[in-house]
Amino acid sequence: MRRPIIVVFLSLVLMACQALAAERGALFTVTDKGNTLYLYGTIHAGKPEYYPLEPRIGKALAGAPTLALEVDMTGNPGAVAAAFSQYGLFAARSPGYAALPAKRRARLEAALKQQGIDLATVAQFKPWMLATMLAVKDVAKLGYDPALGVDAHLAGLARGKARIAELESVHGQAALLDGLPMETQWTLLEETLAHMASGRQLREARALFEAYERADQKALDAIARRIENDDSVSGKFIRDVILIERNGPMADKLIALLARENNAVAAVGLLHLLGKQGVPELLRARGLQVKRVY
Repeated sequence: MRRPIIVVFLSLVLMACQALAAERGALFTVTDKGNTLYLYGTIHAGKPEYYPLEPRIGKALAGAPTLALEVDMTGNPGAVAAAFSQYGLFAARSPGYAALPAKRRARLEAALKQQGIDLATVAQFKPWMLATMLAVKDVAKLGYDPALGVDAHLAGLARGKARIAELESVHGQAALLDGLPMETQWTLLEETLAHMASGRQLREARALFEAYERADQKALDAIARRIENDDSVSGKFIRDVILIERNGPMADKLIALLARENNAVAAVGLLHLLGKQGVPELLRARGLQVKRVY
């Protein structure tokens, strides 16, 4: 009799360990007036071993009438391409990189070459767009694939079973980034290349992915503090444009969703959920009950 009991006990321990090991990112529940919203912090690239997701996410999504994403990048690829063509490329008659002083352009060209990129091949891309592409390039160096991003995975699970709502639009996101003054865009690109050359961008990307993979609250809090205190052009861009400017409208739409529906799931980039001006804190400030599950 003892052997079956031991086997069952060990199986239960193994199952518990697997469940704990599968916790990734951050999961919150938000409640108000009898309705509950599951708020999950995602990462926009991934690995095959990320899936299946932690059981509580799967269960929540299975019972959700709506999955809310920042944008559904897989729902309409044509719209995505159109948005980035409209906002991310220089117009045909624009001088683009040729408008830079010769010495500055030479420094930029040398920095790109250091990353294995010929300026002539990327000359159509505006600086913000190229900086974004370089960040994705660094993520790929770490072995993460944008095609395996958690948002896309969730959209695939929900499609045909739940309504997929967008908290933003891809056109709105691209227009926001293109709204940066051109001089700021040039400096952003130059800082991005400098951070790539020094290894800083790779280190920070690795730290974020590792914190996501362990659902490491201490590490995530440290990342939030670094972002809050980074006053470089690229740091301000991430904090003020990528995060703060979008967090308020995102929180407003989540409040409206919660008022309409019970048990909806919202999945947004993990950085939006961190820090004093993250979405959970904005929701708390509006009087909603926010509980961190992990």
